[in-house]
Amino acid sequence: MLLTIDDLHKSYPGAEGLVTVLDGVSLELAAGETMALTGESGSGKSTLLHLAGGLDLPDRGRILLAGTDVAGLDDRGRARLRREVVGVVFQQFNLIPSLDVGANIAFQARLAGRHDAAWCRDLAARMGLADHLGKYPEQLSGGQQQRVAIARTLAARPALVLADEPTGNLDEVTAASVLELMLELVAESGAGLLMVTHSERLAAAMGRRAHLARGRVA
Repeated sequence: MLLTIDDLHKSYPGAEGLVTVLDGVSLELAAGETMALTGESGSGKSTLLHLAGGLDLPDRGRILLAGTDVAGLDDRGRARLRREVVGVVFQQFNLIPSLDVGANIAFQARLAGRHDAAWCRDLAARMGLADHLGKYPEQLSGGQQQRVAIARTLAARPALVLADEPTGNLDEVTAASVLELMLELVAESGAGLLMVTHSERLAAAMGRRAHLARGRVA
């Protein structure tokens, strides 16, 4: 199993004490599977995604990623896991403004020691970015920037792709186009995809769904 989340608990300090965000969440995702993570705002979707990627640590419970216990790793170990195993696509793109499109796409792959110039060029072409490789993020539309962010993630060939509302800033037509490309490329690579979304249409395009309510899988 690529990702196993078992009895996960997470709370954060609030004005009136601890606020429970996740209260015993369990789910599994195999390599090659796609899963939508849905739920109301505040249900713990993004928290779960961040924990799965080793960006935060749970209070209790286990996260096994490619057989490795994420919570058992130190900061350096989790950073290595994020470089080599996990790819994250954020809603806000998080492109590096001082790098052009080509360098942004290659950035994560270089960190992971997996830079393949031909693969990066292929991704750019399929994402409709071949004519924009020398441009900078500020010169692109929102849809183009998100395509760069997805290409950057996939360029490193991660085993698990975590996507937090990856089309949330896009119009419906552009969102559908970007998701179609993303699913196509993830399927080709054999990666698992866990995607947070509020969109019923996008959730329906995924292979499975986990719905969070009050910190639990409903």
